[in-house]
Amino acid sequence: MKFTLSWLKEHLDTDASLEQICERLTAIGLEVEDVDDKAAYKPFVIAKILSAEKHPEADRLKVLSVDAGDGKPVQIVCGAPNARAGLVGALARPGTYVPGIDVTLSVGKIRGVESHGMMCSEKELNMSDNHDGIIDLPDDAPVGTSFASYAGLDDPVIEINLTPNRPDCTSIYGIARDLAASGLGT
Repeated sequence: MKFTLSWLKEHLDTDASLEQICERLTAIGLEVEDVDDKAAYKPFVIAKILSAEKHPEADRLKVLSVDAGDGKPVQIVCGAPNARAGLVGALARPGTYVPGIDVTLSVGKIRGVESHGMMCSEKELNMSDNHDGIIDLPDDAPVGTSFASYAGLDDPVIEINLTPNRPDCTSIYGIARDLAASGLGT
């Protein structure tokens, strides 16, 4: 059975950390098989495109100047058709692993122009199969903050192994009740 930490905390009033909850689940007989802490999404930040100029060596590419909230514009080469000045989206910097394309970014040259990261599509972040362009967030999205927090992608997922003798834990309420009975909250 899989459930998110926030869903569990809707039913269990506790200040326990993810690690403490997982340890207690195992201690009460609900073996934790996997925890996806969503760490892969932590490096992505909300950024705003300041300018989008035509690439000097390619018809379908643009050279973007991007504000990541730190006051230092970043140059990025982008092929997305919706890349334009003023667009707010998700930025991946060099060193970031992009799960949807299974690539760790590095600084590179694309047709002779240096690129320091990428603006991401929904497919590149495993949010959907949409690869038509980069994510287009509302203009009031907070530039420089975590994209994962903004988009709700940072909620850890816990997977437990249920045995046939534990039908009481086939619901999130049953799991919360067992954790509360073990002294981990109310």
